[in-house]
Amino acid sequence: MKKTRNVLVDADACPNQIKKAILEISNFYEYKVFFIASYSHATDQHQNADWIMVDAEPESVDMYIVNHSIEGNVVITQDHGLASLLVSKGVNVISPRGKRFTEEEMPSLLQSRYYSSKLRRSGHRTKGPPRFTEEDARRFSQNFEKIFSQD
Repeated sequence: MKKTRNVLVDADACPNQIKKAILEISNFYEYKVFFIASYSHATDQHQNADWIMVDAEPESVDMYIVNHSIEGNVVITQDHGLASLLVSKGVNVISPRGKRFTEEEMPSLLQSRYYSSKLRRSGHRTKGPPRFTEEDARRFSQNFEKIFSQD
């Protein structure tokens, strides 16, 4: 994998609509795209991108991304734990819904994640994310492109 100008995508839960936007915008700015997925989540593989398949063990995709991303890379994930590891390395992290993660917000996001997990383990139900919308897709494209235009 090239050392610079890479986009790494946590592809296991990334909507196809967002995968297409990632390819279009990344290609325009001449960034190489790597979709990382576990064997248990194999999906349609888009052209113009490298697909890296990892073990189906929990956190395999996350560990691959952490170990292969460097400052200046862009990562797409909705995993707050993964995002917290990456922003501290100087990686630009954005969710498929267009939320850009910052190092300053990580403590509160991780605390919220911990409390939700604790509630679920004790038998309480917690709400999942709202349904993915066209507005989410637009927000993603706008914020994703802003990352490149700031370089």
